[in-house]
Amino acid sequence: MRLSDYLDRGATLGPDAPCLVLGDDVRSYRQVQDLTYTVAGALLRSGISADDKVAILSANDSLAFSCVFGISRAGAVWCPINPRNEAAENAELLDFFDCTCLIYQKYFEPLVQQMLPNLLKLTTLVCLDSIEPAAPAVAFDLWTAELPSGPVVVEPVDDIAMIVGTGGTTGKPKGVMLSGQNLETMSALTLIGYPFDGRPVYLALAPLTHAAGVLCFPIMALGGQVVVMPKPDLTQFLYLVAHHRVTHTFLPPTLIYMLLGHQNLVKTDLSSLQCFWYGAAPISAARLEEAIQVIGPVMAQLFGQTEAPMMISMMPPQDHFNPDGSIANKRLSSAGRPAPLVTLAVMDTAGNLLPTGERGEIVVRSSLVMVGYYKNPDATADAGKFGWHHTGDIGYVDADNFLFILDRAKDMIITGGFNVYSAEVEQAVLERPEVQDCAVIGLPDDKWGERVTAVLQLHEGQSISADEVRAF
Repeated sequence: MRLSDYLDRGATLGPDAPCLVLGDDVRSYRQVQDLTYTVAGALLRSGISADDKVAILSANDSLAFSCVFGISRAGAVWCPINPRNEAAENAELLDFFDCTCLIYQKYFEPLVQQMLPNLLKLTTLVCLDSIEPAAPAVAFDLWTAELPSGPVVVEPVDDIAMIVGTGGTTGKPKGVMLSGQNLETMSALTLIGYPFDGRPVYLALAPLTHAAGVLCFPIMALGGQVVVMPKPDLTQFLYLVAHHRVTHTFLPPTLIYMLLGHQNLVKTDLSSLQCFWYGAAPISAARLEEAIQVIGPVMAQLFGQTEAPMMISMMPPQDHFNPDGSIANKRLSSAGRPAPLVTLAVMDTAGNLLPTGERGEIVVRSSLVMVGYYKNPDATADAGKFGWHHTGDIGYVDADNFLFILDRAKDMIITGGFNVYSAEVEQAVLERPEVQDCAVIGLPDDKWGERVTAVLQLHEGQSISADEVRAF
């Protein structure tokens, strides 16, 4: 499936049903479809050809996200750009990805102007929400004016749906090429692995450029409604869950920790929730148990990476409980079981697969796995050595087939000749009630090689000494 197919599939279930909602702006499936035809026509009129790269620089926004499907209709490739990146980093990505078109929000115009001198391949610059943007940009309304109405479909040469930048902390960023088949596999796993009862309502607080965006595709395949939040605001998040009777949402652990401390949480009607996804980072088992008790039996984990999006392993709500209905505490620190369409194993550095319980690198085989890294065959080959995709994560699988992730391979701390997995130390520190969030890293040490170092964020009004943390 192409990205536009998810939108079209949803439209067949009710073209006048709400598709994208942002505040009082409610756009039906028919309206979003018509808009995407217009965007596709404007791209073609601007000289954008099949498989050309089109970037979007925007906060969460209905119009910006609609453009994603217009890019797909034009046979082009969507390049989501992280608005939090510095100008130099985004310019490097856009140039490396050979982007010929950039669509952006007016808020980011200063950032765009900084990048422009380094974007020599750019031929088309479009501002979504300004009547007179700075040159050489054209206003969206003018760019899309006087186009013939009706469907626009251009077949791409390759099955590349999007290219996503990754790897900034480990060197120069790489471009992960994700195909329509990759995202179709992810969507299929979402739909078969998690609860969906009726037409879903999905609340997108996390960036649509990342996990929140790709989770929209299976929602749209069911004719669901996507409620868009332009910026993180947990007070507004709780209001929207109750107001729109939200059934599905996603938050990273840090925001879940903040949500658990929010004064409105216990006063909010959360009864509509069917699935509250969490992922993108390890979660504290203690905080997860609290979430299950306060939010309800709807917590659902997903584990993936840009190269194998979202669904390498899955833990639906029911897997958080024992057969007798009690919370499965031991399981809460796992990443769930391997997804049904994924073969997962644990491998040593020589390429040998390890037995149950032994620790090594998590490797996978699946149609979920990326096509490769853009213009980087060496990195592609390295990620796929021994015939498996290497996630770079260290972990093990227990006797019940639950996956436990211990660390990133590059982040493992070696102190005094012993391996220390940061995730295990983080889990321990997060048991302290004063600690809201925690990150554990290794710092250079003349005696031990590396010393285990914890960086803590405390709950408001709480205090704890370093000695108390060490003793604990």
